[in-house]
Amino acid sequence: MDEAKKRQRVADLSLLQIDALREVGNIGAGNAAIALSQMVDKKVDLSVPKASLQDLMKVPDLVGGPETEVAGIYLRIEGDCTGSILLLIEHESAVSLSELMVKGESEHPGTQAMRRSALQETGSILSGAYLNALGQLTGLFFRPSVPGFAIDMAGAIFDYVLVDLAATEDQVLVVETDFMVSGVKIMGHLILFPDLGSMNLILARLGVPIE
Repeated sequence: MDEAKKRQRVADLSLLQIDALREVGNIGAGNAAIALSQMVDKKVDLSVPKASLQDLMKVPDLVGGPETEVAGIYLRIEGDCTGSILLLIEHESAVSLSELMVKGESEHPGTQAMRRSALQETGSILSGAYLNALGQLTGLFFRPSVPGFAIDMAGAIFDYVLVDLAATEDQVLVVETDFMVSGVKIMGHLILFPDLGSMNLILARLGVPIE
């Protein structure tokens, strides 16, 4: 099958295939909630995650458009399947979450640095929770890189990701999840950019291969 046809087949996934990917999102979100609860030492309530396939170029629209300020945590995936993960957290959610994890005066440079570090570590742990779920369900091995972190406009972060992407699918898997921590709502989007052919392998291992 040539590359154009491969891309077209991924874009036309069946409801059964999308349901299988949604189940990965559900389990991954559950794992992420447990990991987040351990980090902040507080109970974390989880909304029902929404998993969907989205056009690659529409990623910034997921958080309100390219000029919307967000916190972005980005890492590459190696192993049996390759690709990238981008976790976008709405700016207000990121500030609230960092304040829960690191107390102190916001104006103090040391506090700001610690909060940025805490957010970066959070992104790494949450992304790892989803990859663990995907690995458990597929039997595939995924090795994440050290995450990069930035607070910037969504369009600028996405442009950076595009430069780093290998040959990727035209569709990305998006898991939208809301966490509630001590009455604070944390809104995030986890986006999986599968390298070309990786989605086919993942779906085959989930029992719903692309024919």
